Amino acid sequence: LLVLLLQRCLQLLLLPIHALACLGLWDSFYKRAFPYVMAKVAPVYNHKVYKQKQELFSSLRRFAGPLGQLRLLEIGTGTGTNFQFYPAGCRLTCTDPNPNFRTFILKNLLQNQHLQLERLVVASGEDLHQVADGSMDVVVCTLVLCSVSSIRRVLEEVLRVLRQGGAFYFLEHVAADHCSWTYFWQQVCDPFWKYFGDGCCLSRETQEELEKTNFSELNLRHFHVPPCWIPTSPHIIGYAVK
Repeated sequence: LLVLLLQRCLQLLLLPIHALACLGLWDSFYKRAFPYVMAKVAPVYNHKVYKQKQELFSSLRRFAGPLGQLRLLEIGTGTGTNFQFYPAGCRLTCTDPNPNFRTFILKNLLQNQHLQLERLVVASGEDLHQVADGSMDVVVCTLVLCSVSSIRRVLEEVLRVLRQGGAFYFLEHVAADHCSWTYFWQQVCDPFWKYFGDGCCLSRETQEELEKTNFSELNLRHFHVPPCWIPTSPHIIGYAVK
């Protein structure tokens, strides 16, 4: 009852935005504004998780192809804040459903000339038909599965485009322990968070979807991004092998 009461209060506060969303005006505005927001927010977040990302991506070379080249596909590339962690010579395919990120991606690539951009595709993670079966050594997805329409479909596409023995690297914020105050606030904020996070859902059980997917190996751990009281603090990080 308390969750419902607080949700109603937030609904009243955000009534103008809710009305714009119902009229179909909010999404078109936010799609244009979101890349600028992320260009400011992403570096701050990257600083908080720098050690975790550095450790995670340090093993990318392990999955390079027979000739030593690493073919890497990033789902939901955004502004390209992961580029600095990819190894030199990496053959990069970037995908994002929002075409307004293109300028930011190209700008970030200029600062990371150790990478080789092969393709920049406007596509959602649920539909990567422009990427051939078994053509990738690694797929990367960070802070994306919280906002896709179907985690299951994204993971099916990941398995399709990965070669046998390739790896899926992930870092995602997830649902907190159901007995915690963090989870309580996730439930309160969830219906409205999507307006500011480009469809982001605070309480997704992403680990369960990963465990149900037909990976041969799953390496996963939990951690919290400070401050621990914010709804997006609980995270999972790791990689899964096809």
